[in-house]
Amino acid sequence: MYEEINDQLIRVRSAMSKKQKWEKQLADYETELIDVEKEISRLEEQLFAEKKDVQKLERIGITNLIQTLFGSKHEKLRQEKQEVIAVQLQLEEAEKTKQEISNSMNELHHKLQSVVDADQDYEFLLSTKEQIIKERDAAFGNRLFELNEREGDIRAYITELNEAIEAGYNVKDALNNAMSSLESAEGWGTFDMFGGGMISSMVKHDHIDKATNHIHQAQTRMRNFQKELLDIDEVTNLQIDISGMLKFADFFFDGLIVDWMVQGRIQDSLQQARDQHASVVSVIRKLEMTLNEKEIELSATQTEKTTLIEQL
Repeated sequence: MYEEINDQLIRVRSAMSKKQKWEKQLADYETELIDVEKEISRLEEQLFAEKKDVQKLERIGITNLIQTLFGSKHEKLRQEKQEVIAVQLQLEEAEKTKQEISNSMNELHHKLQSVVDADQDYEFLLSTKEQIIKERDAAFGNRLFELNEREGDIRAYITELNEAIEAGYNVKDALNNAMSSLESAEGWGTFDMFGGGMISSMVKHDHIDKATNHIHQAQTRMRNFQKELLDIDEVTNLQIDISGMLKFADFFFDGLIVDWMVQGRIQDSLQQARDQHASVVSVIRKLEMTLNEKEIELSATQTEKTTLIEQL
């Protein structure tokens, strides 16, 4: 009877842990969604203003004629069009982010339905177990209950650590792909500087397009990584903070995208990706060390529980 209820309690404790985790992630996504919606509104206003600037320059007027005569109009128009492209790309990125956040929130709502009764189930099992303990060996029952509670908590935490580590490796893989594309773009860019011609320029930009997609993927995975770390940072003293890493993709979508032809921009972007990669690897190592400690703790708890049962 003890073993059956203990097993049920461990399962329900795991469900409670998931419920708390998913509720916390959902609240974090809700805050993030508000921020990205504000950013979309700001970018839409900015895009409208930038397009008006281009239209003004394209009109025929005295100022435009003077600028054309002195050769400044075409340069100014080129700059304004670049600004339109930059804002348009930022807006598209923000809209993709909003859609991904909405999808993640819908998924969490669905997951929460599966654990909606976890708290009530736990209270019911707890009261049932307390009644059994009163009717039998109270000292043994209480100690076994404590060990099962500890085992359930450790198991739930190990699950969270494994999920966070997996999320971290997913970010690492995306950054590896981005670095590979940027390194290729850097190589072709150097060749282009020494007269590689149109083909080398096209190949360089193809690698840049791939890098941009990988950066977006890394940003999406980084967001998931951050959500997986919400509970872990509270339980341990790891003091993991990846808030700065979440802004990583802003470096790529904040106007730099229109200036890829400048070789220095590619090198800066590559260094940013390498820095983020090193940061992610550092966090993964901390998580793996904590996982090892928790697995040792779980083994010790299980051994103590087995010894207690064998003594009866």
